[in-house]
Amino acid sequence: MRYPNVLVIGGSGFIGSHVAARLGATGHQVLVPTRRLARARHLLPLPTVRTVEADVMAPGALAPLLAGVDAVVNLVGVLHGARGPAGSSYGAAFERAHVALPAHVLAECRRAGVRRYVHLSAQGADPDAAQPLASMYLRSKSDGERVVRDATDIDWTILRPSAVYGAEDRFLNLFARMLRYLPILPLLRADAKLQPIHVSDVATALVNALENPACVGHSFALCGPEVLSLGELARLVGRISGHERPVYEVPDDLGRIQAMLMEWIPGQTMMSRDSFDTLGVDAVCADPVSPELGVTPAPLAVVVPTYLGSAPPRFALERSRARR
Repeated sequence: MRYPNVLVIGGSGFIGSHVAARLGATGHQVLVPTRRLARARHLLPLPTVRTVEADVMAPGALAPLLAGVDAVVNLVGVLHGARGPAGSSYGAAFERAHVALPAHVLAECRRAGVRRYVHLSAQGADPDAAQPLASMYLRSKSDGERVVRDATDIDWTILRPSAVYGAEDRFLNLFARMLRYLPILPLLRADAKLQPIHVSDVATALVNALENPACVGHSFALCGPEVLSLGELARLVGRISGHERPVYEVPDDLGRIQAMLMEWIPGQTMMSRDSFDTLGVDAVCADPVSPELGVTPAPLAVVVPTYLGSAPPRFALERSRARR
């Protein structure tokens, strides 16, 4: 094992929790900082994972966390955020999470002498795209990748997953809840193409990339075996969960208005105009997952029926697929 001690930033979230668990299962000692310890309580049963309350962007907070660390994994991402001032590419939330944070982490890695860094981006966030990206989410993710690529003194790896699903996701589970209660599902961007990948496969690929020297200095796409439209995914969820409903594909001109209205709904944002723009870029991969990542993604039809429609515990970590 080349990097036995790993700091996982964003390790208490959906993807991060599976990454932390996978690292722990493969013998790594894992440190997960979180601004609220309660958010990471599901990690407490994992014997080689330690949580600490800290805001890594606060002055002086990251340096002590890097003491004794061999590698850093950055999984932080935000899906929604307000627009910035006129002329800006994106708002403060995207700037902080996707650009300023990796720049800060890489600077602190240099000071601490930590050379290995793995960065989670997103499929569609292409810094070399010929056309400007409409989505603030993808633009900021793209700028974050540039920050990483410019760190020539750091042994970096970038992973770009398509939509990630799993028992605790806010993706397929949202479809299942809506289909359970609605007589018809109005769906924005129903023709958007995705290539969903299971969270355990993402975690396995990331841990393999961390330890594989051939992955240093490279970006890798992460997609599942099937390309499906958003509408096809919704219908699949309906069949698997036993709540098949008609899916009404909302025209794009009405869809943007609906997305704008959904921004004002109290509670957690499910859709925004920027999400609408993000779905305008197909999150698909040109090639299969690179052999350097050592993972063969599972088909949706194999994994989804094992949890959809049931009430699994939050963060059912390290299931049989994650242990393989």
